[in-house]
Amino acid sequence: MRFAIYGTGGFGREVAPLAIDYLKRHTADAPGSVVYVDDAEDRPETVNDLPVVGFDALTQNDRIILAMADSRVREKLDKRCSAAGLVVSAISAPTVRILGPNEIGSGAVLCDFVTITANAKIGRGFQANIYSYVAHDCEIGDYVTFAPQAACNGNVRIENHAYIGTGAKLIQGKSGRPLVIGEGALVGMGAVVTKPVEPYTVVAGNPARAIRKLRAP
Repeated sequence: MRFAIYGTGGFGREVAPLAIDYLKRHTADAPGSVVYVDDAEDRPETVNDLPVVGFDALTQNDRIILAMADSRVREKLDKRCSAAGLVVSAISAPTVRILGPNEIGSGAVLCDFVTITANAKIGRGFQANIYSYVAHDCEIGDYVTFAPQAACNGNVRIENHAYIGTGAKLIQGKSGRPLVIGEGALVGMGAVVTKPVEPYTVVAGNPARAIRKLRAP
């Protein structure tokens, strides 16, 4: 078994140890390996003592982990891998807690101490950094990113490509009337969101307020 960690940036270097730990726990009789993937022509030969390879070196037997923060890049690479017959895999730290029934799309990266409680529906390419959580009855779209300690309380709907910053808190919505974080929205570090956030809008503060608009792709 070989894990291929796509991305040599900060998050990729945080995710690689999860793959190493997984191999130690699950492949003692047939040791696997971990490599980074970088498309740059001037890519380094190694990063943190692990080999770095290009896309052309990937095979259908690799477990490819998309470990870059930019959600649009994740989506692009997910489609590129699918077109090439390659499988994008999920990875979870051993401390992750997934409780009641939940639906989690392919390619999720769940870091240490992430918790997903009950009846959540999560799309493709979800990233949840350390100590973040998703509570009951939440709906999360594709390629959504949670920074460390992001807190998503119950009955929240987060649309595709939204980013929830470090320590941000999303107040609980109501059944049939969820709190909505629009597509491509960015919730700033430490923000406390009590009202819906429009698509492609940056919000910050307590209570969170819109501070600027983002350009839609």
